[in-house]
Amino acid sequence: MNKILASARHRNMGAKEVWVSKLHHSIGPSFRSGPSDDWRRRMLSERFGSSVFILLIGVSFLVSSLQLSRAEVDIRRDAVVIAIEEVMPSVVNISTETVVEIRDPMENLFRDFFGPNWGRRSQQSLGSGVMVDEAGYILTNFHVVRRATRITVTLWDNKVYEAKLVGVARKSDVALIKLVTKAGERFRAVRLAPDGDLLLGETVLALGNPFGLGGSVSRGILSSRTRRPPTDDEPLQLDIADWLQTDTAINPGNSGGPLINLRGELIGINVAIFRQGQGIGFAIPVRRISEALSETFTPEGISGLWFGARFAVSSNAVFATSVEIGSPAEKAGVRTGDKVLKINDKNPKSVIEVNRELIALGDQSDIDWLIQRDADRLKLTTRLVPEKEFFNAGLIQKKLGATLQEITPELAANMGFARLDGLLIAGVDGNSAAAEAGLRRGYVIQSFDGEAPQNLTQTAKLLYGKKRGTQIKLGLLVPRGRGNLLSLATTQLTLR
Repeated sequence: MNKILASARHRNMGAKEVWVSKLHHSIGPSFRSGPSDDWRRRMLSERFGSSVFILLIGVSFLVSSLQLSRAEVDIRRDAVVIAIEEVMPSVVNISTETVVEIRDPMENLFRDFFGPNWGRRSQQSLGSGVMVDEAGYILTNFHVVRRATRITVTLWDNKVYEAKLVGVARKSDVALIKLVTKAGERFRAVRLAPDGDLLLGETVLALGNPFGLGGSVSRGILSSRTRRPPTDDEPLQLDIADWLQTDTAINPGNSGGPLINLRGELIGINVAIFRQGQGIGFAIPVRRISEALSETFTPEGISGLWFGARFAVSSNAVFATSVEIGSPAEKAGVRTGDKVLKINDKNPKSVIEVNRELIALGDQSDIDWLIQRDADRLKLTTRLVPEKEFFNAGLIQKKLGATLQEITPELAANMGFARLDGLLIAGVDGNSAAAEAGLRRGYVIQSFDGEAPQNLTQTAKLLYGKKRGTQIKLGLLVPRGRGNLLSLATTQLTLR
C-alpha cells in the first residue's frame, strides 16, 4: 500500500516537473540562468498547486449553490398553481335570501292578528361569483340572485358584506352586483381575456366558493367553443348560441364562479352541468360577459346618467359599437367604429376601464376624449346628463299617447292589492296610438313585447329605441266589474 502511494506521489510530482519544465522553457533564457533555478521551479510548482486548489473550491461552491437553488424552487408550483393563486382572491361566495309570500284567503285577518310577517317564508340559496372591478362589482349568474330579497357576499379572507343587485342580462344569465362598502375600500379583481381568445384543448380551471368555507378548484380542458346546452330543465329562456363546453367538474355551488385559463384570465362564468352526460359542463363565454358588462356596468345602469354609447374590445383596443340618436355621446361627435385612445389622459384597455372613468366623473364635469377615426385623431368633449331629464313620462306620452304612472305600495293598497307589478294607465289622449289600441284609464301594462317594465325611465328608454310605425305587443291587466278583479289581456299598439 505504501509503495502504491509513493508511486502516485512520484507520478504527481513528475507531472508537475514536466509542466514547470515546459513553462521554464517558454519564459526565456533570463529565467534559466543563475544559481536560483531550483528555487524558481519550486515556487512555480507551489503556485500551480494553490491555483488548482482554489479553482476546485470555486467549482465546488458553484455546484453547491446550484443544488441549493434547485432545492429552494418547489416544482409543484406550476402554471396551474400560479394562476389559481392569482385569481382565487377575486372569487367570492354568494348567499341569498328570498322572502316568499304565502297566499291565503284569510291572509289579511291573520296578519292583523299575528303581525306583518305572517304568511311569509324565506328561502336560501348559495352560489359563487367573481370580482371584476376593484370598487366591489361582482359578476355571477342571474339565477343565483334571481328574486333575492337579501344578498350576502363572503370574500376569500372570510370578510362578509351585504350586496345589492345592479343590473342583469337575463338571456345571458349574467348578473352584476355591488358590495355595500365604506368609502375608499378596494378589492382584487380578475382580468378578462380578450374576446375569442380561446384554444380548443387548452387547460382551464373552474373556481368557486360554494359554501363560504374556502376556495374550490377543478381542472380540465376546453372541450368546445360552440355548444348549446339543453334547455328542458332550465327555468330561464336563455339565448346563448356559443356556450363553452368543458370536462371540468362544475358543482352547483360553483355556479357563477370563474372559468380561467393558465394566464389567470377570465374566459367564462360557470353556469351548468349536463346531468345526462359525464364530465360535461358549460360556461358563459367571455364575449357574452363583455356584452353583458357593456349593458350593465355603464353610467346609465350604475348612476342613472345618460351617455348613450356602447363599447367593445377588439384587437386589444376599445371601439364604440353603437351610439344612440340624440344622446350626449352623439351630440359630442362620437360615432360607431371610433377607437378610444384616451379618456381624460388615461389609456383604457377594456370596456370596464372606460365605463369606470365615466361613472367616476359623473355629470359634474366635462370628459375629454381622444379618438381615432380612420386615419384622423379627434379631440371631443362630453358631459353626462341625468336620464330622468330625458327618459320620463313625457317621452312615453309622445310615443304612446298615454300617461303612465308607477305603482307604489301605497297605490297598490288603495287599489285593493298587497302588491301589483306594472305601470298604471292614468290617462289616454284622444286620437292617439293608445286610444286606437283600446287602452283605457285604469288598465295596468305588465309587459312590452314580453319584457316587464321596471319603471318609467326604463320604459321610456325601451320605447325611444323603437322607430315610428313599429308594432308593440302589450300585456295588460284589465279591470272587470267592481272591486279589485282583474283579467289578463293582450293588444297590439303601433307607435307614432
